[in-house]
Amino acid sequence: MKKIIVKCKLKNRDEFEKKLTEIDMDFSPMYWRHERVFVPRNYQKKSSFPRLILRTEMKAVDRPAKYELELRRHIEDSGVDVVDSTVIRDYSEAASIILQLGFEAQNEVSSRRQELVLGKGTRMFLDKVDGVAGYFAKIEAELDDNDKVEDVRREILMTFEQFGQDPSTVVADTYSEQM
Repeated sequence: MKKIIVKCKLKNRDEFEKKLTEIDMDFSPMYWRHERVFVPRNYQKKSSFPRLILRTEMKAVDRPAKYELELRRHIEDSGVDVVDSTVIRDYSEAASIILQLGFEAQNEVSSRRQELVLGKGTRMFLDKVDGVAGYFAKIEAELDDNDKVEDVRREILMTFEQFGQDPSTVVADTYSEQM
């Protein structure tokens, strides 16, 4: 699936949430995520190389953790992310396979996340990443074949501006790269 992903660092989380609440939008309960990010041995930042993300999600303490493997590839020329994911059963075995394929661990990222559905295929996330100061808001919008990348990106930026975020707060680096 193709996505446009834009995130910004929030100047004031409470003010951001207040503006959402004023129009009857509210985030889901907070849940915990841990990601192990793997990159090819010849990985270069700002390239279209794939990253593999081995993710653990705990949405409730009385439910089992969900394990997922995600392939994410940012296509620099277009600004589009190609994302494919699958649920896995054996976390250790998946990590072993990734290493045997020639990938190496880039970083581990733990975060607390809340989610808000904005529309069909579009979600906003509120993230607090361990080891990185502040809060982030991220909007992910799935692209249809007839969507124009710049139009979708412009809509996302306008959404952020609607909730008081300046375009200068947009962050291009992944959480893993920020650590």
